[in-house]
Amino acid sequence: MVTTLTDVRRARRVAEQVPDPELPMLTLADLGVLRDVEVTGDGTVVASLTPTYSGCPAMAEMRADVAARLREAGYARVEIRTVLNPPWTTDWITPQGRRKLTEHGIAPPGAAPRPASGPLPLVLSPTRRTVACPRCGSADTEETSRFAATSCKALWRCRTCREPFEYVKEI
Repeated sequence: MVTTLTDVRRARRVAEQVPDPELPMLTLADLGVLRDVEVTGDGTVVASLTPTYSGCPAMAEMRADVAARLREAGYARVEIRTVLNPPWTTDWITPQGRRKLTEHGIAPPGAAPRPASGPLPLVLSPTRRTVACPRCGSADTEETSRFAATSCKALWRCRTCREPFEYVKEI
């Protein structure tokens, strides 16, 4: 079987439209979890995904959803690979994904922390970060819980508009 560029592009478009099971306003492409889509010489579509966290409970659902969508699109042979290196970072969320988060009342993450060369310094006190309210834009916000509905989000509250909101943590 001859694989064409059209086959690869079509398969990629299908996989790019799969919504994230925990943040359904985002596609896996918006989230940066969809790493690659290729079609092998025998016609097998291979989609590569990277989990947001080690042991991410949504990974099984992501794999199943991508495989199901590709099969529904007419691809009989589908393989889903998990790619761990390099590890996913919140920097992989697309600008469109960040906009969608804000539109749905979830504060998008800032830049992921980047270690300097050499050993990482040990910091015993919590780091103070500023998170803008996705509703009113105020920076006068506070974290109310480090954990939210999923392990990748924290709960925050705006002191200006008094509304609670979720925040996607940087990693």
